[in-house]
Parts: sequence; C-alpha cells; structure tokens
Amino acid sequence: MINTIFYSGNYSKKVNIALLLLRAVSGAFMLTHGIGKFSKLFGDGPIAFADPIGMGETASLVLTVFAEVVCAVLLIIGFLARLAAIPLLITMLVAAFVIHAEDGFGKQELPLIYAAIYFAIAITGAGKISMDHWIFVKNINKKSAEAEKLK
Repeated sequence: MINTIFYSGNYSKKVNIALLLLRAVSGAFMLTHGIGKFSKLFGDGPIAFADPIGMGETASLVLTVFAEVVCAVLLIIGFLARLAAIPLLITMLVAAFVIHAEDGFGKQELPLIYAAIYFAIAITGAGKISMDHWIFVKNINKKSAEAEKLK
C-alpha cells in the first residue's frame, strides 16, 4: 500500500520534468486562490462562505482551505501527490458543477481545467522529481536490505 501511494511512475526525463512543472504551477496557482480563504478562515470577522453541499459555511470553508492551501503545498513539493490531488479534484468539481452551475461554461472552464490536471496527477503520480519518489526509493532500498539479511 505504501509503495502504491508513493510510486512516482517510471517515466522518461521529459515526462518527469513535465509532471514537476504541472504540479508546481497548478499548485502555486491554486495556492493563490486558497490564501484569501485562509485569511477569511482565521480572520476576526464572521465567516461568510458558500455552502454548496449543505455542510455549513464553516465546514465548507475549512475543507476548501485544506484543499487549496494544504493540498496545493503538498502537490508543489510532491509529497503524497496522488492523495493531495483528490481533495483538489473534488473541490474543483464542486466549484464547476455546484457553485457555478448556473453561470455557464465561462465560469466553469477554469475549475474544469484544474480538475483535469488534478485527475491526471492522481493517476500518474508525482514523477521522479518529488518527495514521493525519494520516499519510494528509500522504502524499496530498505526492503532490499532486509531481504539480503534474511539470505
């Protein structure tokens, strides 16, 4: 299970660079959306936030901040990238199909582009230029060393 989560793919150097670029840019751009919400969450004023799925304004804001700040940072550094992409994907699908349901494609387009990126990262993993790859290799080397001791 651990190896599945941290498996970073067996891709060419060009694909690994592309995955790094995709993670870093989409994570950084999403972080810019999340910082304002983070400030709203920890600010002095009352919380006024959309409640698209009936969980309450505070819970909706907390989950959105978790996705857009915490998961975006995890994506940028490539740590638990597959798992971090899932809350981001869900948040973008809610934004596109619930928050902007009546606004037309112009408002849905950006969250759908983000959703496609996060879906791709959830499927492919972080690539070799990531903390996930470092952890994966370290875990494989540890298992190999343990297997050698048993011989």
